[in-house]
Amino acid sequence: MNTLIARTIAPVLTALMLLFSVFVLLRGHNEPGGGFIGGLIAASALAILGIVRGADAVRRAIVLDPLSISGAGLLMACVAGLISILFAVPFMTGLWIYPEIAGIQVPLSTVMLFDIGVYLVVVGAITAIALALEEREPD
Repeated sequence: MNTLIARTIAPVLTALMLLFSVFVLLRGHNEPGGGFIGGLIAASALAILGIVRGADAVRRAIVLDPLSISGAGLLMACVAGLISILFAVPFMTGLWIYPEIAGIQVPLSTVMLFDIGVYLVVVGAITAIALALEEREPD
């Protein structure tokens, strides 16, 4: 797709979709959403950019190899589960800390770490698949 409208709107649409995917990721603890659906939205945004601008534009935008992103997410998700074992509670039990940042108490949890890991796994895996399909030479 090489129309002027598509080339102009694709980066803006991609940025908005990535921002929305982070919103869905962070909202997922209290309402519907979370790492999986947020990751699908982000991967869809990158796929749109790839369709309009090409796979090279997506590779420049994400900087890292998609499978490396997926691997880092898998590591984060596993660490989130293993932290509970260090505190002698059942595997994957949610643990919370409340540090003060700039005078505001911010709740952080292993659940959030797990969700971010799932987000990165989905973004990396789906983006790798999309890039492989976009870079495939036509028969």
